[in-house]
Amino acid sequence: MSYQLTIEPLGATIEVEEGQTVLDAALRQGIYLPHACGHGLCGTCKVQVCDGEVDHGAANPFALMDFERDDGKTLACCATLQADTTIEAEIDEEPDARVIPVRDFAATVARIDDLTPTIKAIHLQLDKAIDFQAGQYVQVDIPGVGSRAFSIANHPADVNATKSIELNVRRLPGGAGTTWLHEQLKTGDRLRAAGPYGRFFVRESAQQPMLFMAGGSGLSSPRSMIVDLLARGCTLPITLVYGQRSREELYYDAEFRALAAQHANFTYVPALSQEPEGSDWDGARGFVHEAAKAHFSGNFAGRKAYLCGPPPMIEACITTLMQGRLFERDIYTEKFLSAADAQATRSPLFQRV
Repeated sequence: MSYQLTIEPLGATIEVEEGQTVLDAALRQGIYLPHACGHGLCGTCKVQVCDGEVDHGAANPFALMDFERDDGKTLACCATLQADTTIEAEIDEEPDARVIPVRDFAATVARIDDLTPTIKAIHLQLDKAIDFQAGQYVQVDIPGVGSRAFSIANHPADVNATKSIELNVRRLPGGAGTTWLHEQLKTGDRLRAAGPYGRFFVRESAQQPMLFMAGGSGLSSPRSMIVDLLARGCTLPITLVYGQRSREELYYDAEFRALAAQHANFTYVPALSQEPEGSDWDGARGFVHEAAKAHFSGNFAGRKAYLCGPPPMIEACITTLMQGRLFERDIYTEKFLSAADAQATRSPLFQRV
């Protein structure tokens, strides 16, 4: 059995299978609905039910409160249809967004590389090429654990040529999914993946200098975006400020140094927060936001900023950027969240990022 879902203000009507969530049905038809955690925890995908009937599913009571349910609101990532339904969603127009329906992929583990003591590069050979914008991510089904989101680290032209995607996976303490990938996954194993997801991509139509700020394993998306831009001949100024605790955690450092030497419009600023004083390290010291502030003398006006990394880093970078004359509308962040991220307190100052 299936139901008809009408999405306003788009006026689009799609088919939704029984038991399929509103969000999944929309994304598989190439219709983007705002979302982040995908597990009913953050409330980002909240929509208004104008007509019809839905089952709210496993929506967290803090993400969807009782009075909101009474007012006809629901979370698209959890809601399933019980009848033909009309919803209204807040959908921002994005002139640079491509319409790419989410698809399912079968994948074989082609190679696993140790990038750092805590981060592995997992190369998946897909059964067919995946169309995506640099910066987007896939959901990988981990046996016995469930679905987890990982950004695609290589760029679209490389993926289209090889049908192979690279995922950079940091092992998280207590994380069942990342622990399984680090300890159990082997070359030759088969996995299922779906994608592409997300709206973390370059707003090229703005024609403004770009600042990428990354920390930890958050380098995946910026790497894909920067390599894609340079490969396609972008001449706008591009700066990457990338932070880690120590040199052994600083992966793809040689690659970015080489790109900076090859492209006059690309500047690479590596920063280490725990490098011993007096060492031979020739890069910046401190956190990502501190290194960026020093590099730009505290003035970020006229740029588009793209942030990817752990939530504390994102918060510090947003504050620094806004203090340095960059508006919220010019700051973009990765939108998928882990369960722990989704339950973290976020400042009400930031409504969009």
